[in-house]
Formats: sequence, structure tokens, C-alpha cells
Amino acid sequence: MPSHLEVWKPSGRQLIPLGSERVTVGKSSSNVVSLDHDSTVSRLHAVLENLGYAWSIRDVGSRNGTYINGEKISAERVLRSGDELRVGTSKLVFWEVRDADEVTIGEATVSVAPTQPPPRLTPRELEVLVVLCRPLVSGDPFPEAVSVKQMAQELFVTEAAIKQHLQNLYDKFSIPPEGERRVRLANEAIRRGAVTLNMLRDNDS
Repeated sequence: MPSHLEVWKPSGRQLIPLGSERVTVGKSSSNVVSLDHDSTVSRLHAVLENLGYAWSIRDVGSRNGTYINGEKISAERVLRSGDELRVGTSKLVFWEVRDADEVTIGEATVSVAPTQPPPRLTPRELEVLVVLCRPLVSGDPFPEAVSVKQMAQELFVTEAAIKQHLQNLYDKFSIPPEGERRVRLANEAIRRGAVTLNMLRDNDS
């Protein structure tokens, strides 16, 4: 399976392969990624293009804009694996694949690139990641990132301690400084298996 989008819909998550050079996203059924359930999406909302070395996305004049990791884009942007996209109120996650291997995302087994194993984490860093990732199983199609204050209150530590743990985690997972870093960290932690959906469901129950 080539690189793909994980598309969150009311019916559940759908994996859409990016098999062509140009992939359109919008409300119209003629799009490769059709979001006809979302009234906030334009008929043709955004376009993903294969640049050869990477995939990019650009908004094509939609009325509600296109966001990457919480940041509204105004020009074409190159995507990184794990980037969280928002078009209208719909959430999509871009997964880049180079050499195929099988892993499980959600409840579907798909072919994706062999990933690095998760970095060595302290017990407290793992607790921070679980709290950070928990909104992914909340049922919200585009959950808000947990704030530093919320994490501090839940784990009974100071906000300064949470910020230090997050900085250590950004370094360990090689999260770039731009965009919404907590969103990227949560997606990367799930992708690399540092936090599993079963862990989040057990913690949530």
C-alpha cells in the first residue's frame, strides 16, 4: 500500500491510498477523498500532489481553509508522516510509506513503512504521553490537544515539569519546532507504538 490518508468520518476511520500523482479533497463525490458528510467542506477544498521526494498539500480557495497540525496554511506545504490535516471540520492524518510492512492502525491492518521503535521513556514520560494521546479515543473527529495546565492537574505536577517532559519527548521523537507540536507528538507516539489504543481505552475506562 502506498502512502495514505487516515480519514475520520462519522462511520469510523477510513484509509485512502495516495496512488496517483494528484489527489483532490472536497465535498463533491468526484474527489478522490470525498467528504460529502461535512457541510463545512468546499466542493473542491484542497489538493495533495506527489513531488517525487515528498507529498504536498495546498488549499484551493476553500471558504473555511485548510490546517496542518492546527496551523492554517496560506501556501503549498510539504507533508511529514503523522501530520494532522483539517479541512472544514474533518480530520485526516497523512502517513508516508516508503518500504512496505504491515502494522495495525486503529482496527485495520495496513501496509506502512517499517518504523523506528519508540525511544526509551521514563515512567513519567509515558504517563505524559498517555494523557496527551487520550483525546484520540474520545470520539471527537478533531480533538483538541490537551493543554499543559490540564496535564499538570491530572498528573499532580507543576506546569514547568510538564513543559520539561514535553521538551524531552519532542527531542526523543524528533518533533520539529514549527506547527502544533503536541498534536505531532501524539500522532508520532501512536505511530511508533509508544502508546497503543488499548492503553488509552484502558486508561479512559
